[in-house]
Formats: sequence, structure tokens, C-alpha cells
Amino acid sequence: MTSNSATRHILIIVSRYYEDIASELMKGAKEALAASDATYEEFEVPGALEIPQALAAAVDNGLFDDEPDCYFHGVIVLGCVIRGETSHYDIVANESASGVLRQAIKECIPLGNGILTVETKEQAMKRAATSDGNKGKDAANACLRLIEL
Repeated sequence: MTSNSATRHILIIVSRYYEDIASELMKGAKEALAASDATYEEFEVPGALEIPQALAAAVDNGLFDDEPDCYFHGVIVLGCVIRGETSHYDIVANESASGVLRQAIKECIPLGNGILTVETKEQAMKRAATSDGNKGKDAANACLRLIEL
């Protein structure tokens, strides 16, 4: 992968299930990418379980192929899973995380994982707030750092 910041183009896959949280995560990710002169394209999905499917589709369509002239140099995934009253939380949290990680490892795609897994909406907002250590920004910085590798 290239370390030239002018050529870094990132795919951001964002779940908009919790719109307010997703918007804050995106603000942080965009801020980090702008600071490094990287470009991005955003693809929205309805929920966290759709994030690995969207990444697999991008891989299948060759959007990470032909290094160093690939279309995307890395991917940032953003979303939120909040525990509810059923075991659905465990399935969504585990499968979304393992799905993107499996795909990233298999295809050697630099990945910044910003899918929050929290107990409450208040915890999510604290982790997403741009004024309080935004995890979208952290995910973007992780992706950019892995591109350098």
C-alpha cells in the first residue's frame, strides 16, 4: 500500500440505524481524513449486520484490487449496537465485528473499526461526541496508520 497521503482514498461504510450517533462518528472520521489529506466515499447501510456484507460486496467488485492503483486503499466502518432486552445484541455485536475483521484479514485491507458496542445510548453518545474523544476519528486514524504498513 502506498503511504503517499495524496493518493489515499478510503471507503467509509456507515450504519445509520442510530442517526445521531452515526453523524457524530462521521464528523470525527471526516476530520481525521481531512487532516491527512485523504479522500473518501461514504456508503450507508441500515444496520451493523449489513456492514460486513457491504465490505464483501466492495471486495467482490474489485474495489481494493490492483495495488498500488486500487480504487480504495482502506475501509472505515462506523455504527452502533446498543444492548437491549434480548440476545440479539450479542449476535449483532459479534457478527458485525467478526465479519469485517475476517474480510479485512483475508483481503489485507487496512481497517478502522468504529462500530460501537455499548450498554446504553448515553455511553454511545459519549464515545461518539467530537468533543469527547470521538471513536470515528480513532477508526479513521487506525485505518490511515495501517495503510502506512
